[in-house]
Amino acid sequence: MAPKGPHINEIYALRERLTDETVVTPVLRCAALEALLGSGTEVYAKLEFLQCTGTFKARGALATLHSLSDQQLQAGVTAVSAGNHAIATAFAARIVGTTAKVVMIGSANPSRIQSCRAFGGEVVRVDDTHEAFAEAERIQAEEGRYFVHPFEGPTIALGTGTIGAEICEQVPDFDALVVPIGGGGLIGGVSNAVKQLRPDCSIFGVEPVGADSMHRSRASGKPEAIDKVDTIADSLGAPFAMPYSFALTQANVDELVLVDDEQLRRTMGFLFRSMKLAVEPACAASTAALLWPLRETLRGKRVVLVMCGSNIDWETFEQQAILDDAIA
Repeated sequence: MAPKGPHINEIYALRERLTDETVVTPVLRCAALEALLGSGTEVYAKLEFLQCTGTFKARGALATLHSLSDQQLQAGVTAVSAGNHAIATAFAARIVGTTAKVVMIGSANPSRIQSCRAFGGEVVRVDDTHEAFAEAERIQAEEGRYFVHPFEGPTIALGTGTIGAEICEQVPDFDALVVPIGGGGLIGGVSNAVKQLRPDCSIFGVEPVGADSMHRSRASGKPEAIDKVDTIADSLGAPFAMPYSFALTQANVDELVLVDDEQLRRTMGFLFRSMKLAVEPACAASTAALLWPLRETLRGKRVVLVMCGSNIDWETFEQQAILDDAIA
């Protein structure tokens, strides 16, 4: 039997608990996108990159650490990340008074490593994502640290569910919601909350072409892995799907779409030119999906885009974004 996601009352209770530890991120009406799309399409963006630590990840990390026993907190926590989850875990550890020893892949942006350390996190670096999970398992076994999963489990869905609850309060009667997918923790939790509050809303998940584990999982009917992550959207570069977040996605997400790196680069440039937003590729994924694969599907609808995070330095942004390209 597929697991049920957290009840909306549990999500509301967590949001109340996190009042002094997180912020209610704003929703922005996107006039520039609406002008480009035309045909009466209304676009709202949930600016989750304005969350503490710069991404949605703080919500799930705090939800997880608040669920731990005093004994577990005394031993500390560990995590695996390309950057954003590591930063959030270090942040949450500092909030609750424990320590974090996190494993980050070698390609992690130096600014993210610096941010993690600024919150008190100890950083261990390895070559790739598969090696990172093995190293975290070693730390967990040898040091007794609790493993804070980047996207799997009820506490992660509880944390990300608070985003869905906020959206339903901030935007009246929206028709569609577009959410980026990495491992599935964000879309699993958000979709679970939104479908309880707005069951008629259509929910779309978007993955990068080079990290399409959820697409493969939906096609086979069970969690699948990919051999290699190959996308500039490293924050969405989960090497595999897992049972709990996959089950929530299967139950609550209506359709999955793909965007490629060129579309992400062009969208980053568009968001900077038109809205003065310098975001990382993962954050641009929901907008890219609306501009390309979902453009006709959502024409004339009231659409909410989740902009998931933006821990990126200017040098990397300039390298990745296509700034001089007009999107028709």
